[in-house]
Amino acid sequence: MSITAQLRNSVRLSGGDALVNGYALDSRGNGSHRVLLRNGHELEAYDLDELFAGEFAPTAFFPLPWPGWDRGVDSVSPDASFAVFSGQRAVRAVSEGGETLWEYRHSCWGPLVGHTHTGDEQEVCRGLEHGSCHVSDDGRLVWAHVVVGGHDRDGEDWHECWVVLDARNGRELARLPLESAAAGSHHVSHPDGIHVGLCIGMGQDGILLYWARWDGEKLTSWDLNEGMDRILTDVHAGHAGFLTVEHYGADLQLHALDGAVLAEGVPEAADGEDSPWWDHGCGFVDADTVIATTIDADEDSERAVRHWLLDARTLDVRGSPMYPTGPADRYVRPLGDGTWLTYDGTSETLDRWSEAAS
Repeated sequence: MSITAQLRNSVRLSGGDALVNGYALDSRGNGSHRVLLRNGHELEAYDLDELFAGEFAPTAFFPLPWPGWDRGVDSVSPDASFAVFSGQRAVRAVSEGGETLWEYRHSCWGPLVGHTHTGDEQEVCRGLEHGSCHVSDDGRLVWAHVVVGGHDRDGEDWHECWVVLDARNGRELARLPLESAAAGSHHVSHPDGIHVGLCIGMGQDGILLYWARWDGEKLTSWDLNEGMDRILTDVHAGHAGFLTVEHYGADLQLHALDGAVLAEGVPEAADGEDSPWWDHGCGFVDADTVIATTIDADEDSERAVRHWLLDARTLDVRGSPMYPTGPADRYVRPLGDGTWLTYDGTSETLDRWSEAAS
């Protein structure tokens, strides 16, 4: 069944691909969305709704503390008064004026065994491995995935951990040791404003997934990795659970917060075609609808990428959105308010869609 997609807004935005195929969209549990784009030596922050309304000036901008470091997932406080950067050897909070508010030093993400540092804080070591950080929805905490212990990855005391920091001064409040060897990671904010999810990608070694909360005195965490190898993609206020995609796209699942599977969706192949797989770009359009992307096993297919709208409680396919601009051949990012984003790299256009009224 085809479902007509209606174009709601469009805006030209250089670098906008990172909103739908990256982590440049800093979403909050209350449904707000901030765009974080690197431009030269600055991180520019925009309000997504204001951007579509024609306000092209950044809400705030922050000097990059390590201009040569382009890895890590950064975050900006809810009031845009400060940004927190996930560096190769530190997590640093910076004011809009460029003042360093605090720094939390940690071991180096660089994977080369025995490598040394020159003492220059701008030095970037070899390797693509990185962590991530997230400012809580109330602006009081910073959650960060970091490396601690010895200098070498092969050292006995070297390990990754998830830390909770006081956003005012960077003081460590809690630490959760992790059994990971990350290529990268990202955080997901739960709409309850309390829980935070951490998804760690380890390349061919799989995916690790955690949820946690900090009550001011105690860190409580859920390790959901036994028998799982899944990418955390989204959570919505209308549900107690969250969405994941199997590492290689075999299925899409809805989970309760404790990891229990509530529903599962498996991509179906057309007659005579190999089975497609789910891409990592999926999430809640609203409380009732999930949008997901399949990629055909046949890379030469004219419909290599296709979007699907699913029932959010059963993950049954409702239909495929048909776009007036042509077939879907790009990534998608749902916003939870009944709309979703796509980006056309040729025209550098960010489009916002919804289902057309019947």
